[in-house]
Amino acid sequence: MKPKADVVHSVSLSRRAVLGGAIGVALAGSVEGLAAVAAEPEKRVLAGPGGREIAVWRWAPAGKLRGTVSFSHGAASAPWKYARLLQPWADAGYEILAPLHVDSTDHPRTAEFAGLASWRARIEDMRTLAATIGSARFIAAGHSYGALTALTMGGAEAVMPEGLGGIQREPRVAAVVAFSPPGAIEALIPASGYARLAVPALIQTGDKDVPIGGTDPAGWRGHLDAYEAARAGGDRYALVLDGVDHYFGGLICRELPGPPQTAQLGQAIDLSTLFMRGFLNRDSASRRKLDSYLGEAGPVRLTRK
Repeated sequence: MKPKADVVHSVSLSRRAVLGGAIGVALAGSVEGLAAVAAEPEKRVLAGPGGREIAVWRWAPAGKLRGTVSFSHGAASAPWKYARLLQPWADAGYEILAPLHVDSTDHPRTAEFAGLASWRARIEDMRTLAATIGSARFIAAGHSYGALTALTMGGAEAVMPEGLGGIQREPRVAAVVAFSPPGAIEALIPASGYARLAVPALIQTGDKDVPIGGTDPAGWRGHLDAYEAARAGGDRYALVLDGVDHYFGGLICRELPGPPQTAQLGQAIDLSTLFMRGFLNRDSASRRKLDSYLGEAGPVRLTRK
C-alpha cells in the first residue's frame, strides 16, 4: 500500500505541512545492489504502554557487531520501505531496529491516532524500543517525521504531547543521523527546541527537497533548521546533495516514478556510515575520512559546526 503524503500539519497539525517534506567514485561503494534489496528483516512484537503492540523490524548485522541503530520511519511510511538505506547499514555491521509507528498507512490502528496522538505514540514506541537495547550506547536515526523523532532522542526538545511525562532525550544515544527533518514549527518544535540538541548529528537534505505544496525553490533549506539552531562545537554535520528530493527519487519512504537517485543515496549511506563509526565506535580514522569530504561546493556539500 502506498503511503500518504508526509507528516503532521503546522498549527492545524494535518500531515502535509510539517514534513512535506567532487566525491563521485570515492563514495560509490554502497551504490551497487540498491535497486534490488533481497535481505528479509525479522519481525518482533513489543508490549507498549497500555498493552499496545509495537511491531519492530530487525535487520541483523553482517559480521562483527559494531552497534545498534534505532530507526524511525517517515509519516505514513513503514520500516521495510527503507530497506535500501537500512540493509547497507546492517551490512556495515550495525543491528537495525525499526518500529512500525501508528501513523503508517500499513498500521492496523492508524485511524485511532489522529493529529498529535501519533506523536505521543512515536515517543512511546522509541522509549519501549530503547528499553530493549540494554545499557549500550546506540545511534538514533530517522527520516522526515522520524528524523524529528531521532533528534529529540538526542536532546532536541519538541512539544511534549498532553498527558505524557518524562524527558524526550535518551541518555544512551551517542549520535543522531537525521534525513530531511522538518523545519522549525512552533506547534511541534521551535528553533529553540532544536538548539537543545546535545549530541553529534548528521543532518541531510537535498536541493530538490522542497516541502509538498511549497513554491519556494529554496524551501529545502528548512530541513537544515536543526543544524542551524544547534550550538557550534558539538560535531554537527550538514549534508546537502545536489538533485536529491525527499525520497531519493522513490528509493526510500514511498514509491515514486523516479528516476531513482541511486548514486546520491549511495553517497548518503557511505558518509552516514563513516559518521556512525566515528561517533558511536569512536573510530578516529573514520572521523578523519569523513572530515576529508568537508566543502561547500560540488554535488556533495558537507559542512560541520
